[in-house]
Amino acid sequence: MNRRVLIAVAIVLVVLGIPVVIRSTSPVFIVDQIEEALVLQFGQPRRVIREPGLKMKRPFLENVIFYEKRLLDFEPPPEEVIVSDQKRLVVDTYTRYRISDPLLFYQTVSTEPAVRARLNAMVNGSLRRVLGNVTLSSLLSNQRSAIMAQIRDEVREQGKSFGIDVVDVRIRRADLPEENSQAIFARMKSEREQQAAQYRGEGAEAAQTVRANAERERTVILAEAQRDAQRVRGDGDAQSIKTYADAFGQDKEFFAFYRSMQAYRDALNGRTTSFVLTPDTGFFRFFENLDGATAKSAPPTAGSK
Repeated sequence: MNRRVLIAVAIVLVVLGIPVVIRSTSPVFIVDQIEEALVLQFGQPRRVIREPGLKMKRPFLENVIFYEKRLLDFEPPPEEVIVSDQKRLVVDTYTRYRISDPLLFYQTVSTEPAVRARLNAMVNGSLRRVLGNVTLSSLLSNQRSAIMAQIRDEVREQGKSFGIDVVDVRIRRADLPEENSQAIFARMKSEREQQAAQYRGEGAEAAQTVRANAERERTVILAEAQRDAQRVRGDGDAQSIKTYADAFGQDKEFFAFYRSMQAYRDALNGRTTSFVLTPDTGFFRFFENLDGATAKSAPPTAGSK
């Protein structure tokens, strides 16, 4: 009679939705689809229930512990890590895991807060080991996925001894510590300025070389051009002299008349031109005779001075 009453009370409590009371006193309990159950008798594991549904236990002798089957998230506090190039980073991670073996989980850590403390130590240790062998540039490149996979594999292997399966470990952020950021930025700025000064010096040297080569080529080109011009001018003068000589040789009187006319045109083109000449000069000989012959002076008479 008492057993039937207890069962009836348990059913009523299930209907009312009071699982804590059911799990401590009722002979029946419900395993949800997202849970697994571990039945204990006086603290000793008796059996593991993985299938959902309505289950039986001996009241007051056995109690039930429920564990989640779903993925669980764990976000440890950010850790300061030193990478291989001696740069300090504040790394923020998160871990996703599930309880794969409820019995082993209960025997090793028992509760989720306890396993989170173990996970914090495992992730922190693996993070320091792996990042201690890589550089900051590798962590910020496409190698980041391989680095996170290595950390996950190490933590997964360690987590098997606690009855958990570590599905993923992700590096959410990797920043420089606030107190080191300004110094690192100043050093990076100094390195970039030094590199820029080097580039400017190399550019100025190259520019000077180009200018010197251009000036040398300019001097050579001008010298060659002047040489060619002098040669062409000399050839022209020689041809001109030859032409004049040939023309002079054909008609000497006409050539003398033509040259005198050019001299008259050049000398008498000014309105205020003055000449001081001797009477027997030959400049105006074509004014006296058409053939240009200079008139002979009359012999002096007696008594003339």
